[in-house]
Formats: sequence, C-alpha cells, structure tokens
Amino acid sequence: MKSSAAYLASLYCEKGDLRYDGEGVTQLAHAWQCGQLAKAQGASPQLQLSAWLHDIGHLLSKKEGTPTTYGHDDRHEYVGGNYLLSVFSDEVSHPVLMHILAKRYLVTTNSNYHQSLSADSIRSLELQGGAMSENECSQFVSRPFAKDALSLRTWDDCAKNPDSKMPTKADAIAQLLNLAKECQ
Repeated sequence: MKSSAAYLASLYCEKGDLRYDGEGVTQLAHAWQCGQLAKAQGASPQLQLSAWLHDIGHLLSKKEGTPTTYGHDDRHEYVGGNYLLSVFSDEVSHPVLMHILAKRYLVTTNSNYHQSLSADSIRSLELQGGAMSENECSQFVSRPFAKDALSLRTWDDCAKNPDSKMPTKADAIAQLLNLAKECQ
C-alpha cells in the first residue's frame, strides 16, 4: 500500500460514490461536508484534514457495504488512523483514531446526544463498546487531542446532509489534495 495523499485521493476516486447505509450521503460527500464544517469553524489545516479523512478506514477496508448492518465493527478509526500516522502528523491522525471514543464519551456525558445520532451511528455504537464508564471518560479527556476529537465528532454527526451542494468529484478531490499538501 502506498503511503501518500495521492493514494488517499485515489480511494475517493474509486470508492467515494459508495453510500453509507441509511445516511443518504456518499463517502466523498460526507468527507467533504465534514471538512467544510471544520473549515467554517476555523479549525487548523491539520484538523480540517482529519475531518476530511476521519472515515478513510472504511475505504481502506476490504469489507463490503456497511459492516454494521451485519453486526461487524470494521474498526475503521484504527485502520484509517494508523494508516494516516504513516503519512501525516499526530495532529491529523490522532483525532481520527479517537473519533469513536469521542462518540462514546458524548453518549455518556450528554443526555441528548444519543437521540441525535443516526440509525447507523446507534447501531455502530453498540459494536464499538457503547457508553463509557466514568473511568474511561476521565482517561479520554486527559488524552492529547481529545478536544480535537470531540470537535471532529460534532462535524461528523452534522456532515450527513443529502441536500448539501458540493463541487464536482474532481474539484472536491482537488480540494483534498491541496489541503493534504499543506499538511505534509
């Protein structure tokens, strides 16, 4: 497997049109929307890139469709985050590695959060360990990049708008490559 931003872009060219089951958006649309939300919030280029690439583990996986529908956790945060460690800085890779922990933390600490999750996010939550214990919450918030992971998680949850107007696939991937170049 090549370790480069060009390889990541090629994954979006090849698999970016795959849809999330029940979400109404493609992999590329979700990534682009998440990146745009991070940019609008004034996130650093590295955190914007994390937002773009937080689900790249799904595209790196050999699993078909939406694994949660057949009871499988593809551990995409580790697949993607560990791959990103070989290409980018900790500022890019660690929020990706931690975005599922952020979901588990928010379910535990925010009583309204669970009801805001999509059906697939709820289904995957159970496969990913469910709510955190008090000790797990304390450990999570004490880790470097926890704040970034929580921001990323918020954008992730909001980046599922099927009516969002995005650029062409080629233009979106060009935006990704420009941001990646800035972060390398």
